[in-house]
Amino acid sequence: MGTAEDLADQFLRVTKRFLPHVAHLCLISTFLEDGIRMWFQWNEQCDYINMVWHCGNFLATVFVLLNMVGQLGGCILVLSRKFVPYACCGLFVLIAMQTIAYSILWDLKFLMRNLALGGGLLLLLAESRSEGKTMFAGVPSMGTNSPRQYMQLGGRVLLVLMFMTLLHFSMNALMILQDIVGTTLIILVAIGFKTKLAALTLVIWLFALNLIQNPFWRIPVYKPMHDFLKYDFFQTMSVIGGLLLVVALGPGGVSMDEHKKKW
Repeated sequence: MGTAEDLADQFLRVTKRFLPHVAHLCLISTFLEDGIRMWFQWNEQCDYINMVWHCGNFLATVFVLLNMVGQLGGCILVLSRKFVPYACCGLFVLIAMQTIAYSILWDLKFLMRNLALGGGLLLLLAESRSEGKTMFAGVPSMGTNSPRQYMQLGGRVLLVLMFMTLLHFSMNALMILQDIVGTTLIILVAIGFKTKLAALTLVIWLFALNLIQNPFWRIPVYKPMHDFLKYDFFQTMSVIGGLLLVVALGPGGVSMDEHKKKW
């Protein structure tokens, strides 16, 4: 364990200058892909919304336009580090809109993945805030923990929902081992114990699973499975971006790692 932590610390020292930028790019990748896809599948998206909600062509077009502009605009703001809190809030709203519009609310797997994506945005919002400033003016703070640290806690907890969708609950020995290791790691991230090491291990594990389970590049573009795998691939990359932010920022004040320093 000590050797693994030393390797993780060495990795952080080497990558500290560009790791946050990689995390941001990974985090917004699903929004970027979805916004571009809406441009190229404009008619299909409008027809789908109109068919499901019977809202008429005008409202369906407005919905798709808001999603496309909002996602692409939010990505540009995040990558340029301009008005990041506003970009995060806008992307939160778009996640909520899509959850309702595409009936994700009733699909537990996709709902958990959307919540995990929200956790990544919460970490991005926490990163963008300075310790001395708060959006919650007038709200009394609890001890020395700032709202930013509670955002980091909420982001960590939501991120682990992605891994709940990867558990197999199979009697196969390899799958049982994978479930045990994965569950242990997500618990460590959630409670903030050995957080950077656990999050970095999850990044490697999730990236490998993503390449194996979602190889959309192997499926012809005209097949529906191509879009499904592509959607899953970039959503997973966004969660990886959130985990990389956990590695870069640390767990925050509301964590066992932080409380260990006081022992």
